[in-house]
Amino acid sequence: MQMKNTFVAMALAVAGTVSGAVQEIRWNDAGLHAQALDVAPGKFAEVCGPLKAGEQVTWSFEADGPMNFNIHYHEGDKVSYPARENGVSKRAGELKVELDHGYCWMWSNKGTQPVRLKLELRHKR
Repeated sequence: MQMKNTFVAMALAVAGTVSGAVQEIRWNDAGLHAQALDVAPGKFAEVCGPLKAGEQVTWSFEADGPMNFNIHYHEGDKVSYPARENGVSKRAGELKVELDHGYCWMWSNKGTQPVRLKLELRHKR
């Protein structure tokens, strides 16, 4: 519960263009988190939430421009990346959670124009 409260405290309500914000993953009753947003040039979008070992998240995203993408979690000063790619506009996969941690899906816009991003995370227990 403490990990969840940490992410709630970190979450920022964002509307319109994202200029670098961490948002909480909000699962609906069907285990879905979906959203669309604009990522400003030189900024990032990040959605984070706690997951437990044995859980799975099927994820996908599509953007109208190239983005640097990763899934990561922190262990003290060490950052681990279950997935990481640069310059991609569409990807899908599945995260099989091996450790109880807060996991983040992150997209960075290294371009000079806003990028429209649509993401979907499906939680399986």
